[in-house]
Amino acid sequence: MFNEDNTTEKMIIDTLTKIGWEYVPPEEFTRSENDPFEEEMVRSALIALNPEIAEDTSRADEVLIKLRRLFATTNADNLVEQNERFKAMVFEENTFPFGEDNQYTSIKYFGTEINGMSDKNRYVVTNQWIYPTKQGGKRLDIVLLVNGFPFVIGELKTPVRASISWLDGAMDINAYEQSIPQMFVCNVFNFATEGKRYRYGSVCMPAAKWGPWHTTDDKSDGSLVAVQTSMENMITPYKVMDLFQFFTLYATDSKHRKYKVIARYQQYEGANMMIHRVRVGYPKQGLIWHFQGSGKSYLMEFAAVKMRMLPDLRNPTVLIVDDRLDLESQITAQFHASDVGNLESASTRQELMEKLRMDIRKIIITTIFRFQEVEGELSLRDNIIVMVDECHRTQEGDLGVKMRMALPNAFFFGLTGTPINRLDKNTFATFGATEDRSGYMSKYSFSDSIRDRATLPLNFEPVPIDLRVDRETMDREFDVLTEGLSEADKAELSKRVNMQAIMYDEKRIHKVCAHIAKHFTEKIRPNGYKAQVVVYDRHCCLQYKKELDKLLGAECSTIVMDTNNDKADEYKAYRRSKDEEAKVLDNFRDPGNKLQIVIVTAKLLTGFDAPILQVMYLDKPMKDHTLLQAICRTNRTYDEGKNFGLIVDYIGIFDNVAKALNFDESSMKKIVTNIEEVKKKIPALIKKCLSYFMGVDRTVDGWEGLMAAQECIPTNKEKDQFAADYGVLNRAWNALSPDPVLTPYRMDYVWLTKVYESVKPVGNGGALIWAALGAKTMEIVHSNLEVGHTHEDEEILSLSADLIDDFIAKHKTPKAAAKHMEIDLMAKIKKHGNDPKFIELGERLEKLREKHEQGLITSIEFLKHLLEMAKEAAQVEKEVVPEEEVDKGKAALTELFNGVKNQNTPVIVERIVMDIDGIVKIVRFDGWQNTTAGKQEVKKALRSVVWVKYKIKDKEVFDKAYGYIEQYY
Repeated sequence: MFNEDNTTEKMIIDTLTKIGWEYVPPEEFTRSENDPFEEEMVRSALIALNPEIAEDTSRADEVLIKLRRLFATTNADNLVEQNERFKAMVFEENTFPFGEDNQYTSIKYFGTEINGMSDKNRYVVTNQWIYPTKQGGKRLDIVLLVNGFPFVIGELKTPVRASISWLDGAMDINAYEQSIPQMFVCNVFNFATEGKRYRYGSVCMPAAKWGPWHTTDDKSDGSLVAVQTSMENMITPYKVMDLFQFFTLYATDSKHRKYKVIARYQQYEGANMMIHRVRVGYPKQGLIWHFQGSGKSYLMEFAAVKMRMLPDLRNPTVLIVDDRLDLESQITAQFHASDVGNLESASTRQELMEKLRMDIRKIIITTIFRFQEVEGELSLRDNIIVMVDECHRTQEGDLGVKMRMALPNAFFFGLTGTPINRLDKNTFATFGATEDRSGYMSKYSFSDSIRDRATLPLNFEPVPIDLRVDRETMDREFDVLTEGLSEADKAELSKRVNMQAIMYDEKRIHKVCAHIAKHFTEKIRPNGYKAQVVVYDRHCCLQYKKELDKLLGAECSTIVMDTNNDKADEYKAYRRSKDEEAKVLDNFRDPGNKLQIVIVTAKLLTGFDAPILQVMYLDKPMKDHTLLQAICRTNRTYDEGKNFGLIVDYIGIFDNVAKALNFDESSMKKIVTNIEEVKKKIPALIKKCLSYFMGVDRTVDGWEGLMAAQECIPTNKEKDQFAADYGVLNRAWNALSPDPVLTPYRMDYVWLTKVYESVKPVGNGGALIWAALGAKTMEIVHSNLEVGHTHEDEEILSLSADLIDDFIAKHKTPKAAAKHMEIDLMAKIKKHGNDPKFIELGERLEKLREKHEQGLITSIEFLKHLLEMAKEAAQVEKEVVPEEEVDKGKAALTELFNGVKNQNTPVIVERIVMDIDGIVKIVRFDGWQNTTAGKQEVKKALRSVVWVKYKIKDKEVFDKAYGYIEQYY
């Protein structure tokens, strides 16, 4: 029999003991009740590593007192700050008055030498660790301690049930961070696995953002071997300490909230490859391609921080070079947000030359254009490390040559988010090392990033043919504009060609904006995402803004553009300082802000990071790197519902993807998926999901129909298979909705959704497969789904033997009676799904289901347990929603308007009910039903809402609404 203990847990312990960890059984620890660390191990390490403490061992108590103060003042709200404080205590604030004459001296908590050659730490792995140790403490599956401090916590799940996944373990850890935050004060990272996939994350990182750890040679997933490979590579004693010291950062977001960043495997690999070359002195260059959105900026930050801290690099200068001012500002802001020390910005050519000539030993951020006036050498030092961002575009003219002449002995590493195309051989020659066979020192491709969910797939959606630019004209004019011309020449020529006339056409702009407004309000905004509109030039920005204001309102959109060279003050309204523009972009990133669309032409097409952005309305000719950089603004992960980025193409660029994305990598030709291909798959996806329910009469309503469907997937294995197939259908459906192509399948999809919801675990189990419903499907669920009808039969709930027999007789068999009660109980639990008491009931119901399925209890016993739980649920419901607090009038109106609403009025119910409830409660008075004036006043208020505001001119609706008000208010 395979289970969590004898598969996943045993494999992990065996693997870790082979790579340097010492296994200690949990019963051998002697922790006090509230200590999350092992005091004796901490004390022993302090004495062994510090002669001053060895001389007087009571000094260890002073250190322990300081540590306990940190742990004792930790709560769920300040956990990230306390985690950062622990790291600061270890490496910065680590002085105590232990020297001669009470002089302050630095003490060591850990004995890892910077070069990894000497290691005096004790590395321990244990399992089933309980904290706090008193009864009721939380039980952690795996804990890894370094010198007694719990550095790594792992949560494990069974490998033999498809719907139970690593995500369930990660969510458990998220919950532990809330309930026992003290266990995570010194945490480096957490991991979770079900024996098929290994995922890890930092403190307080949402489970959905956890990532895999692969190696260059092995990027497989889906087996115990794959998990073992990941753990053998990541959780070595040396790498845990390396991650702790150099590859974790603490940043502050725009709302002044702290969050922790830990390196992904491609960032760790790329940074350490650069550092290795600098250490050995050869080769003095390398090319890194990590796909757009996969964290290239953090890679540079991790590398720069570690280089500055390594003694054997002799206090180097790290120069980070961008090719655009906005990218320079962005990366500077990121470094500042992470509180990176010794940071300088060379914002002028003169500043750059002075800093290099004066031998400044810091991290310097600048642009390549500031080398324009540099002549000759600025520094001969060989410990200057240059990282050139988006290197394929920066070798324009002689700037790259001048940079190398100025720093002849420096190391030069080129980083790019897009692959080098077949015409750009100079970039390989400039940055590539002959030792790197593929030309790249480190490569993290598009397919890698999609597999790891570091980024999302990109879909493109063509538009009606009358909105699209003539393909031949566009190609001809665009080629004329771009090939071999300077920016100034392009601008001059664009005044004389037909392309501008096409893009300026007012009738076309009006049609395109109408399509954008309809598409956005139907497909994007309902899901909580935002949009970017990319237009031909600055003049078009104004025209599109004017049209969109008419359709969506002025608050919905703004323009972000360069307003220089504006002699006529045409763009004055959008002239902003850096801080003002940053505020606008923060508003765009904020899901609660009314700003939902940014209109751009050149800005925000590179480097702009807004995960809430899902769709780009593309109405500007672009190709190659420019095109790829632009469309990848939409590929950032955001929440469980965002499964792809979307490009709506008004130019016809994607008619020939291979030509538009002219790169060597064959995978790049598949960077976008045509939405038309998704449409073709819907019939087969529906058919596959319905195949589980052959012979079921889908016209039968109520619990009998639902029970017949559930009988077709009786075991967890079959439910999991159905859930996986439904998940594929669900993602496709949400990508297309509300496209008319779905209309013939809507009834089948609604029925499948009801079944899916009815068999979904009612606890937190199986989060990976079962967290499938998108926002559009949730609308269907809320408007169509009735899991069953709960029964409040107190006689049945009294559990007398005769009544149980009667209940069984009424439903023919014990099995049918149990299924009936189970469906009713599920309905009650789902109704109060956010209440902790009902969550706990749901988890118990799921365990009870499994026992019954495994044959551990009979149907009669199953029914008895269900009846007991139903009785408990009825009692809990009374506690959760006391009768006197139920607003019966509001509930009745909700029922009425639920019958009135349709697909085009998804939020009208809540708004009407709230408005009527609010107005009536103001105008009514005790006994108003018995006076003519009272009735007239309430009818007047009701009319102002139903007739005037919501334009529901239906007398029967009005009369029924008034009848409800008269009865309940």
